[in-house]
Amino acid sequence: MNIEIIGTESLGVRGLCCFVQTKDRKILIDPGAALGYKRHGLLPHPLQVAVDERVQARIFKRWSEATDVVISHFHGDHVPLADANPYQLSIKKLIGLNPGVRVWTKSIDHLPPLEAERADAISSVLKIDLITAQDSTQGPITFSAPVPHGLEGSDSTVMMTRIQDDYCFVHASDNQLLNRAATDQILAWEPDIVLTGGPPLYLRDKLSKDQIRLSWRNAVRLSGAVDTLIVDHHLLRDFEGVKWLKRLSGKTKKRVMCGADFMKRPRMLLEARRKQLYRDMPVSVGWHDAYAKGKVKTDRYWKGAGKVLRAKPQTDIGLETLP
Repeated sequence: MNIEIIGTESLGVRGLCCFVQTKDRKILIDPGAALGYKRHGLLPHPLQVAVDERVQARIFKRWSEATDVVISHFHGDHVPLADANPYQLSIKKLIGLNPGVRVWTKSIDHLPPLEAERADAISSVLKIDLITAQDSTQGPITFSAPVPHGLEGSDSTVMMTRIQDDYCFVHASDNQLLNRAATDQILAWEPDIVLTGGPPLYLRDKLSKDQIRLSWRNAVRLSGAVDTLIVDHHLLRDFEGVKWLKRLSGKTKKRVMCGADFMKRPRMLLEARRKQLYRDMPVSVGWHDAYAKGKVKTDRYWKGAGKVLRAKPQTDIGLETLP
């Protein structure tokens, strides 16, 4: 089995997209990418947009090669969108690309209105039938029943995916380690490697101390039971997540890492660095409007990104002092 993590916060975008190759399948999970539309009152920095372009190109390539596409839920950083903003993956770019691919999802009969609308758009625009997969096994792939997107009682749910080949991999999506039952299910699958979204520590006013402790206990349980635990997504939208990962690794003495670490690439926590990027790489007035109209490109910012991408990627020392 080969696991490629394509897009997540430590790789510069919002999402939890990966591509898994087994002996007989090529499985693309959560083919979406996005950038926080506003952070600290700022639109995405052009360097973020440049990274997003490259992640999206990788998703298009892997979609064209896939035998199977899995959609854990229909949030805008996990699926292609019919009404994508300039920083999200547009479904229009997938038209005619690999029309025979199997697309596995939760049951669309009980989706919240916005998710149902997005599911219908994928089916109608791409002219494919979405296959209900939850709580079933399809060859080497096993799908969970829906589990909460974060806390118990959440309006949104996600479908977790287990892939068995020469070893066992679980994509646990946005459970955020905030639900004991979801953690129990992952452990019951006896995985070797788990990729999961972590708790959204950047939303400090919305998480109680008990909830933060719950996510920590679930992370410790998982880390103690698996060979490799990859935690990313919401966790790494600020630098508290970096400290959290380091503390977890120290606690369990196991392989705990983010997506960039797993891929042996520098950490690019660009969401967390947005104010720093604006300070160090000034943005021309009107750039975003011009980009949306196709009048400017990201090349200049990408070429000037070396300093940012080389700046202590494993520890991000000193960034806590940014304004």
